[in-house]
Amino acid sequence: MVPDNRIETKKRLLEAAGEVFAEHGFRKATVREICKRARANVAAINYHFRDKESLYSSVLKYWSDIAMQKHPPSLGLSEAAPAEERLHAFIRSFLFRILDEGRPAWHGKLMAREMAEPTPVFDGIVESVCKPLSAMLSSIVQEVAGPDAGAESVRLCVGSIIGQCLFYHHCRPVNAKLWPEQRFDTVGIERLADHIAQFSLSALQGLAHTEEALATAR
Repeated sequence: MVPDNRIETKKRLLEAAGEVFAEHGFRKATVREICKRARANVAAINYHFRDKESLYSSVLKYWSDIAMQKHPPSLGLSEAAPAEERLHAFIRSFLFRILDEGRPAWHGKLMAREMAEPTPVFDGIVESVCKPLSAMLSSIVQEVAGPDAGAESVRLCVGSIIGQCLFYHHCRPVNAKLWPEQRFDTVGIERLADHIAQFSLSALQGLAHTEEALATAR
């Protein structure tokens, strides 16, 4: 059995590293700063994670797991639930994972950093996080848009939905100047989720009618 103090040290390193990596990015973050915030010896990094890259990979998984547990993509809805409800749940959970100022807040910042400045662990993140989420949203979009919607239309719609969500994260500084009344507390994120879901559903339903009409005319 691993001693409790070693488990606690590892946890402190993961949490401190999440903070430092989110602030400075992988390349500029230093092991010394991480250990200082974690109140741990520099040798603890080698003991628990081998090196900085392995620590970074572990940090991304650690915070991603926390965010997914708190805000799962389905929000507990079954696959039999109406596609419209599943779309709203997906958007709501995604927004909370990237905008929430609570405990998993580092997740959104870390992922944004990784997307903007890819590291050697980037491919693994795409495979383990991005692809499953994309497949899930694609399935929902296909169901709402209808069987006549082609693969390209579905892909473009998925990109549009995700783009609406990421806009509020990536453009947060300028948005704060343009719309200082915009709130990102629980109520604010809920309202944002409602808007994006309704906006997207209207677009998808319009696309469904268009695709159906085109299919009938052929």
